[in-house]
Amino acid sequence: MIGYLRQFLRPRDGRSKPAIPADKRVYAVGDIHGRLDLLTALATAIELDDSRRDAVAPAETTTILLGDLVDRGPDSAGVLAFAAVWQQRRNLHILLGNHEEMLLESLENLDVLRTLLRHGGRETAISFGIDPQAYTEASFEEVQAMLRAAIPAETLAFIDSFEDHIRIGDYLFVHAGIVPGKPIEQQSPYHLRWIREPFLSSNVDHGAIVVHGHTIFDEANVTANRVGIDTGAFASGRLTALGLEGTSRWLIEAREENGAISTTLQTLN
Repeated sequence: MIGYLRQFLRPRDGRSKPAIPADKRVYAVGDIHGRLDLLTALATAIELDDSRRDAVAPAETTTILLGDLVDRGPDSAGVLAFAAVWQQRRNLHILLGNHEEMLLESLENLDVLRTLLRHGGRETAISFGIDPQAYTEASFEEVQAMLRAAIPAETLAFIDSFEDHIRIGDYLFVHAGIVPGKPIEQQSPYHLRWIREPFLSSNVDHGAIVVHGHTIFDEANVTANRVGIDTGAFASGRLTALGLEGTSRWLIEAREENGAISTTLQTLN
């Protein structure tokens, strides 16, 4: 995996590498898209990895889900329920992805609902108990009413609590990316959740290494100014997490092959 990852830990000021503050540890998880099976396996691997590292050097750990927990995969409802429980047990931040944004807006806006249903919303609806046959026969207005009835208020409030971004040390965590050349406080929520270009091809110094999902890569995509960790879990069967501590970084991946799920760890430096 690592042979074709472009190294990004070049000194940004000629002296130091990007780093997480001392006594801190971070795990960032890419787009889950309804793959509860992969998320539970990856969460177990993260917990084990964190425990092993604590045995060597205890640290305060933060876990970040980069958004797009829902749609496309088979169990969005289960993913949201798992994330809510996981957040009660550890320091877990969840970013609002463009798919969560669409889900919330679709309950009031039929145009957004039409877009959502073209991009995996059907699977989300069924995961909340909507009958597939009833869904197929329903109008958009009826599907909207079904979603309103099916998704619990506490689940909607949970999604609405998701964050736009988080900064830890020399790393900025967002769902999609940022507009190059703009300070984070001037970034619009739209770009944080939807941007691809010119962010992906930009080589400017963003003032932090941007860790993001949203755009699918075959493997973790590492450049001088960003790290993309959406490996297309819903289609590829691979869910990827980036681990960070000090100037060290590593990947943990949950992978489904022939119906079996395994996890691997790969050091990046």
